[in-house]
Amino acid sequence: MHETGENALEGLRVLAEGLAFPEGPVAMPDGSVLVVEIEGERLTRVLPDGRKETVCEISGGPNGAAIGPDGACYVCNNGGLEWNSFEGYGRFPTGTPASYTSGSIERVDLRNGTATRLYDRTADGPLGAPNDLVFDRHGGFWFTDPGKAGRRDTGNGAVFYATADGFSIERKIWHIASPNGIALSADEKRLYVIEALTARLWVFDLTGPGQIAQKAFPSPNGGRFVGGSSDFMRFDSMALDSEENACIGTLFGPGGITVISGDGSRNSHVAIPDALTSNICFGGPNLRTAFVTGGGTGRLYSLDWPTPGLMLNYYHLGQ
Repeated sequence: MHETGENALEGLRVLAEGLAFPEGPVAMPDGSVLVVEIEGERLTRVLPDGRKETVCEISGGPNGAAIGPDGACYVCNNGGLEWNSFEGYGRFPTGTPASYTSGSIERVDLRNGTATRLYDRTADGPLGAPNDLVFDRHGGFWFTDPGKAGRRDTGNGAVFYATADGFSIERKIWHIASPNGIALSADEKRLYVIEALTARLWVFDLTGPGQIAQKAFPSPNGGRFVGGSSDFMRFDSMALDSEENACIGTLFGPGGITVISGDGSRNSHVAIPDALTSNICFGGPNLRTAFVTGGGTGRLYSLDWPTPGLMLNYYHLGQ
């Protein structure tokens, strides 16, 4: 576990700059890192020497990303955002554009850079603003959808389970505020979900692919509360390390990575010089390198991490 302090910044490196609100980092076996640029509306590959290559243009708002069982990159698309600049923070989304119709899940073929829309609705209606996703070993994926915020409401959040073939999608978790980051434990018996606006971490027990063991009252959503923050901040996306610590991108307050142990007994913070630290993934030798996206500065950072990251399913298929 990390301890709060300036020592956390030792070894911090800037791999790339000039990214238009980077998110959804995906470490690749060849040492490159895929990132989405939400405001830039594209999927970008950052090479080990810092050069950037556009993989695919994705209109709307590409958000979380993950490699699927076919080696393609699956991308949550929030449908588009309005942006404004704020002193001390940089660019930040502040609303829904007039061009918005729905959110979606996109499949990007990394061999030729083509994107295909996989889902944009369920039996309950259109998707709102898919944010982040994680694949299980069976080839299905969980994803969060906080809904689209309007002037008078914050949207209706939910968590879904879908298959990579485009034929099955189902809402699995209701009554969860602004769900954002999502991760699976190594044994896939626990699903971790972030509530962004409340800066809370929940865990849901699983009985099988796409199956949640519902908890009794008073849980509002079937999960167990793990931990959070009493300070003003927002949690964003996350990754688990090999000890099942949740490493969470943290906005406002002290920007950086908040680390909460799986049982909620420990909570610490790793400072990153970006008030809009949006996400983290693990790669490099033995998964000991953390790649961190800084939305406010438009940077991709890397730093050595004392605990190996948890290897994601289909990591080896990334090309």
